[in-house]
Amino acid sequence: MPKPLSAVEENTWASLSVPMIKPTGFREYDARWRYPQEINLVGMQALGLGIATQLHEMGLPAVIAVGNDYRSYSLAIKQALSLGLMMGGAEVLDIGPAITPMCYFASFELDTQAVAMVTASHNPNGWTGVKIGFHRPLTHGPDEMARLRDIVMNGEGIARDGGRYTRVEDMRKRYIDDLVGDFRLSRPLKVVCATGNGTAGAFAPEVLRRIGAQVVESHVTPDFTFPHYNPNPEAMEMLHDMARTLTATGADIALGFDGDGDRCGVVDDEGEEIFADKVGVILARDLIRLYPGATFVADVKSTGLFASDPELLAGGAKADFWKTGHSHMKRRVHELGALAGFEKSGHYFLAPPIGKGYDDGIRVAVEICKLMDRNPGRSMSDLRKALPKTYSTPTMSPHCPDEEKYAVIGRLQQKLVGMASAGAHLGPLKIEHVVTVNGARVMLEGGAWALVRASSNTPNLVVVCESPASRDELRAIFEALDAVIRTEPSVGDYDQTF
Repeated sequence: MPKPLSAVEENTWASLSVPMIKPTGFREYDARWRYPQEINLVGMQALGLGIATQLHEMGLPAVIAVGNDYRSYSLAIKQALSLGLMMGGAEVLDIGPAITPMCYFASFELDTQAVAMVTASHNPNGWTGVKIGFHRPLTHGPDEMARLRDIVMNGEGIARDGGRYTRVEDMRKRYIDDLVGDFRLSRPLKVVCATGNGTAGAFAPEVLRRIGAQVVESHVTPDFTFPHYNPNPEAMEMLHDMARTLTATGADIALGFDGDGDRCGVVDDEGEEIFADKVGVILARDLIRLYPGATFVADVKSTGLFASDPELLAGGAKADFWKTGHSHMKRRVHELGALAGFEKSGHYFLAPPIGKGYDDGIRVAVEICKLMDRNPGRSMSDLRKALPKTYSTPTMSPHCPDEEKYAVIGRLQQKLVGMASAGAHLGPLKIEHVVTVNGARVMLEGGAWALVRASSNTPNLVVVCESPASRDELRAIFEALDAVIRTEPSVGDYDQTF
């Protein structure tokens, strides 16, 4: 008679054969988990089966471009995901190691409507995830993610015949060739290229050199222990490091990219960190001269200058403020036929004829270089100083558990709307109204505002404030908003302040 399995052996067997997936990993528009604590390889296989089932359910061709970032475990994750996709009858077009925009590009280049990119972007080592998109250039939003979660968690995945695997060997070259095109700088430009040891280091330096830039490399070797800092161009740690490198080398500009290459951050020639929404206004000012009357979408974390800047107004620009999140923004740009969308996090969505409508940090870097080429004799700091002056906080993220954050935001939204109805002030300024399209953007007299919303990707809230008057007023606005936030006991410490 066979010897019964020990408890350790039973647990080991279960980890190898039973899907394990934490439901909260299915977020608003991404799927992210800590690996292997919150998802195992069998769980990733079940996710692949669920994606294939959803493709069939939506009546789309079951052909999908699949890529992976450079994390040590990402290849194993992709292989498990691909096996599940093939079990569901999908044809997997494996483009190999990639940044997320290369996977989006592949859907156009290979004429497929679906993508699945294995990445956790700038999340610390130990995280994994999948960015999923149907109907290029769109990616899954809340409805699609909720349905995918139900398929996977309820065991509704359907096995089908017809699964196939094809390796696509030359997508990196095709992607870089498309980014470079026939553009070459007509003026000398020394560029710090900072990738924080993320996957973009295998792409961005080559692209910048090919357009004629003199490149100063900063932490460009892919290393997902992230030995210097997490590659997040919204974080002051990365921006400060970029500024130090720029100052030490006398560069004209520093361009920084996040872990999967779909975001770009900027430091100007004076070492000044320019938050991504202000860079968006600089880009929009340049683009409105080429495309008068264009519509620009900005997320609710972004500066109010998109709606009030005199140069944009003179060019007939139309501004639309929308929900934060790359999936929400891509969809809104597509729906409105906007020329571009700008997110404070550094996601920019350049639509035809500039781009293809998805977020691509390296595409943005090329467009910034083109902007500087079209403005000879003007530095990036000149372009920054030409903007109307406002004072902004960085994006700050106090901890709040995933299971509680949306209920917390619902209660905070009610409190702030009630304060507005009562004619209350937030700090020194009267509340005019509250925009509730995504959390609560509290609009204050004189053009100031303050935002609190739930993070879609991490167990955090998101807080941003802006004042057109002074840094002291900005501080007072933030402290008043934080006092309201602190009425919620489950909200913890901030990741950074200002």
